Order: sequence, then structure tokens, then C-alpha cells
Amino acid sequence: MSSSHSQLSDPSVASPPAGAAGHAQEVTPGDISIGVVIGRISEFFDFFVFGIGCVLVFPRVFFPFASELNGIFYSFALFALAFIGRPIGSLIFLFLHREFGRGAKLTVALFLLGMTTAGIAFLPGYDVLGVLAIVALAVLRFGQGLAIGGSWDGLSSLLALNAPRHKRGWYAMIPQLGAPIGFILVAGLFAYLLTSLTADEFYGWGWRYPFFVAFAINVVALFARLRLVVTPEYSTMLKLRELEPSPVGELVRTQGKAIALGAFAPLASYALFHLVTIFALSWALLFTRQSPVSFLVVQIIGAAVAIPCMMASGLIADRFGRRMTLAILAVLIAIYSGWTPLMLSGGRVEGYLFIIVGFALLGFSHAQAAGAVSSSFLSYFRYTGALITSDLGWLLGAGFAPLVALSLSVYLGVGYVGLYLLSGAIGTLAALWMSRAGGMPND
Repeated sequence: MSSSHSQLSDPSVASPPAGAAGHAQEVTPGDISIGVVIGRISEFFDFFVFGIGCVLVFPRVFFPFASELNGIFYSFALFALAFIGRPIGSLIFLFLHREFGRGAKLTVALFLLGMTTAGIAFLPGYDVLGVLAIVALAVLRFGQGLAIGGSWDGLSSLLALNAPRHKRGWYAMIPQLGAPIGFILVAGLFAYLLTSLTADEFYGWGWRYPFFVAFAINVVALFARLRLVVTPEYSTMLKLRELEPSPVGELVRTQGKAIALGAFAPLASYALFHLVTIFALSWALLFTRQSPVSFLVVQIIGAAVAIPCMMASGLIADRFGRRMTLAILAVLIAIYSGWTPLMLSGGRVEGYLFIIVGFALLGFSHAQAAGAVSSSFLSYFRYTGALITSDLGWLLGAGFAPLVALSLSVYLGVGYVGLYLLSGAIGTLAALWMSRAGGMPND
């Protein structure tokens, strides 16, 4: 549903106040894109620092009493805590937004994210604190989830609404570039540390540096985003687009179908997201003879391939529609899932194909996954609806994906990993079909 249509058809949308149009005209999609991309790179940098740490660091530093496999299992369980905390954080920070404003909420959320990330960097290991080290790591990880839920600023929604209608797919793609860029930065940093330090140095103190870098990036992201959201021009546009919190209870009661469909629409992309990044690294470390550095290099190449694929998806979506593009990619991911067992159980070449092809599909699908159905929300519920939908989508499709995929591959066989990915593709196609049957637009 385009913003112009929603404002004409939805009686809850007020007319722009006098003089506001002048402010609105100063807000361009290019200006918004800068803050959005910086914020997403920061978010995904934190995401991948912890995720790669679950494979390369935490089993030895926090779970030395367990086997390498069980240590990764325990780490993946901690990894999921942030996705559980994310919707809780969203609800808490919605209150702060209403009471103190968007700028104060964002400052507190990113300060919390920075402190929890820095806390992990300074956290002593199991050899010093024992079980308390694991408890502290779990608390800090949950705190990261609370902070990520609170860091939602509405800029990505503003970007989509402020973009020319014939370029909605292109501008929807821009925030998603933060995922491959963030992964390249994190994987490159870990690869550099692994090659530059001895094992004792890396596990003694070297692994902490990526978390320090994440803290620094959070500081930069805070100021970049505050520079936008607290200015009169952006505040005016955010109000004009009704990107303000709405009551959650009323949202669920009146927009429940849109929430459910919006949460299931990106399942294929989110499942694939983890299979080619964190799960694939754990598989290579546990069941192949490849060094972590060589596999990280292959993943970096795959992430680089994903970037032009994302850009191409924006052009394709603008021609054929975002939902149609996402549906086609879900079918391709379903086909890809059938080859997953062969590529995982094959040799090095097959494993590399699994990564490169997977990242290419991820680039095409992830670029359009967010908000493909959420345009159906009435304008009054747009901000909170997109927030809740995003939280649920990541929780259902991503939070437990590494743990589930590794469990399936170890205890049932790699064929079940393909079935897991296939289930995500089916969930996406079902959500898109139901949204179309319900008359939702192919935005």
C-alpha cells in the first residue's frame, strides 16, 4: 500500500500542518539512507561478532568442560537469548518513546547495546569465574536483545515511504546491505586475528578485540542516527508519516493477520541467513578438515557476491513487485534446499558451492524480505506493526536456526537440514499466497 493511498483512504491520517510541507521537502531518500545503512551495519556487526564467537571462541573460553560439539550447542543456546529478549525490549522501549521521545529512547537503547557488548569483551572466562562466567554471558546476551529491540527508530520505514513509488524495491534493499557488509567486516577481523596471533594469544585476549570494535561502531551509529531523528525536518516527516508508537493491544486486536503474515513472509530468507553463515562455519569446524581462516575467506567472498545480488533484487522488485520477487526467490531456495545434503556431505568444492550459491540467493531474497507484507498495516499502526513483525520474524526464522540446523545434522543427518530450509520456503510462500488472497498489495 503506498503512503499516498493510505493517507487518502485512511481517515486516521491527519492532514499535514501548515508549514510542515517545507520541512518534509528537505528530507530526501538519499539523506535517510546514510543513517539507515550505518545503523544496520552496527546492528549486524554485533550480531555476527557474537555468532562467530559462538563457534570459534565461546566453546573453549566459557565451556572448556564440554566437548567441542557440546560447547557449540551451549553457545548457540545463548545466541538465541537475544532473539527472545528483542520483542521484550521493543515493548519496554515503546514506553520510553512515548514518555521521553525517540531521541532519548534511541540513546538509552544504543548505550545499553554498547555496554553489553563491551561487557562481553571484558568478561573473564570459565577458568576465572566458573559457572558465573556463563551466567554473566547469558545476561549480557539477553541485554543485547533488549537493546536491539529498543534501537528501532523508524528510519527504514521512513525511507520506504519517502522513496519514489517506482523505486520502492530499490530503497527497500538499501537497509539490508548492512547484513553482508557487517559480515565481511566481522569475518575479516576474526580471520586477521587468527592468522596474526598464536592460539594462546587469540583465546587469551585476541578474541576480545572484535567486541571492542563493535562498541566503537555503536558509538558512531548512535550519533549518525541521532543526527537524523532529533532534527526538526526528520521529526516533522516522522510525524507526517505517522511513524509513532501505537497501542500494542489495539494493534494485535485489529491487525493480527498482518502481523502473522508479515512474520512468516521472510522465513526462507532468515533460515538461509544462518545456514550459510554461523551454522556453515560450525559445520566446517566440526566435520571438515578446513581451517577456520580458509572457510571464513570463502564466506567473505560469498558475502561480497550477495551485495550485487541485493542491488539486482531492487531493480527486479521495482519491475515485478516485491512480493512476486520474494515468492520466486522462495521457490529457488526450496530447490536449493534439495541440494543441501549433497553439498554438505560432499568435498571441499561442494561445500564452497553451498556457501557461494547460498549467499547469492540470500542477497536476492534478504534484500526484499523485510516489510514485504507489512505495507498492509493501516498508517496509524505502521510503526509499531513493522517493529513487532520484525521481532517475531527474527525470533521464528533466525533465533534458533543455528541450534536447530546443527542438531538436525548431527542426530538425524544433513538431509534434515535441507528439509528445515524447505520448511522456511514453504512458510514464506504460504504467507505470500495468503496475503494475496486477502487482497494485500504487491508493493
